[in-house]
Amino acid sequence: MNSKYDFDYFQGNSLSDLFAQDATDGRYALLPNYPATGSWAAYPNVKKYYIQDGSSEATKTSFDKICQKEPWKNLAVLGDAIVGIAIISPQKPLIDYWQEHFGFSYTNMEKMDCSVYLDELSQGDRFDKIITLFPFDHLRYEKHAVAPDTHYRLLSKVTLAELGAQCPKYDSYNLHAVSLEDIQLPEQFPYLIKTSHGLSGEGTYIIKSTSDLNYCLKEVRKYLDIKLLDHIIVSDFVNNVVQNYCVQFYVNKVGDITLIGATSQLVTSEGNYLGGVINYRQTDMSRFGEMIAAIGEYAHKHGYFGFVGFDVLEDKDGQLYVIDVNFRINGSTPLCLQRHTLLGMGKEVAKYSSDYRMAGALDSVLMTLKPELESKDFIILSALEKVKYGKIYTEIYGIVAGETIAQMQDNEQNLKNKGLHWLGESV
Repeated sequence: MNSKYDFDYFQGNSLSDLFAQDATDGRYALLPNYPATGSWAAYPNVKKYYIQDGSSEATKTSFDKICQKEPWKNLAVLGDAIVGIAIISPQKPLIDYWQEHFGFSYTNMEKMDCSVYLDELSQGDRFDKIITLFPFDHLRYEKHAVAPDTHYRLLSKVTLAELGAQCPKYDSYNLHAVSLEDIQLPEQFPYLIKTSHGLSGEGTYIIKSTSDLNYCLKEVRKYLDIKLLDHIIVSDFVNNVVQNYCVQFYVNKVGDITLIGATSQLVTSEGNYLGGVINYRQTDMSRFGEMIAAIGEYAHKHGYFGFVGFDVLEDKDGQLYVIDVNFRINGSTPLCLQRHTLLGMGKEVAKYSSDYRMAGALDSVLMTLKPELESKDFIILSALEKVKYGKIYTEIYGIVAGETIAQMQDNEQNLKNKGLHWLGESV
């Protein structure tokens, strides 16, 4: 790498090994779920730290995703150095599998009832600081490991141009100061309109036609009606994109940067996230060095520590544009953390997806895929049993790995032949 940006790769394989260096001044715990605004949420984020997780009850991100599947994938790779909060416990067969294949004890996983957990964390003295993915309205301000006002501002898409990395030209609008009707939109398609704190692709609209624009404005008005939105941005569209990366690093409390990895992102034509692919040996992180340094410095200057992932588009001329920065654990962070384990087995290429599904209960899935799990051709991060029309199936967040891209694809085909299906195949 360029000596100016000679950052080192993380040599461990858990989230808590990195957090532990910054948790020496108190008792820390990781809260691995997001807040929510749905009617099912015991602690809806509707006061100050707005999150756009769906403009109506019918489109809100579901309980099983926010409270089960998503946090479990982070608990799988938490490690033993700090406590992880589980508001819904994973099934025992999943924890048994994790213990065998990841090698952590999982005795530091603390179960809290989802109806009272934020009150207990706020009022109790069990933990001094809670590491969160997003600020919680109902978690006491002082209990947040990163000041929640700061974290919320960093997570806002409005902040993008301040980070010191090249990004598409955009304008931001405070919708309490200017009406939607008065915003000067670009004269030509395509362009993007984004809400400030959209969750998992929600709130990002690619405007390619008048009908796209009308749909977007209708959604934005819904968010305004339910008082869950302050700002939007209108952004240029990056044309002739040849690659879509998520670059990840960790910045500690003294500002030191540790590389986590970079994935090539899998997205639908609408921009919805499906997962990521990584080549552990061939990824050239040096080309992102200047961006990493600028974003890391900005984060440190504003009092942030923790994981950072930023999305980068590369056009046909080799220009790199940062289009989003997530100051939190990212979707493909667990994939990046498999670097040393998989390289040690000669597997250089791996793909993560949150959209695998297999017929049968988890026990039968683990039995059917036992050879692939033992060889780490497949790694299960999260698994949830479901029933539809009387038929039991298991939704899986998983990683397929291989020595080469071709072998990884062969392994995925073999898994498909055994009944594991990737819902992204139809995209």
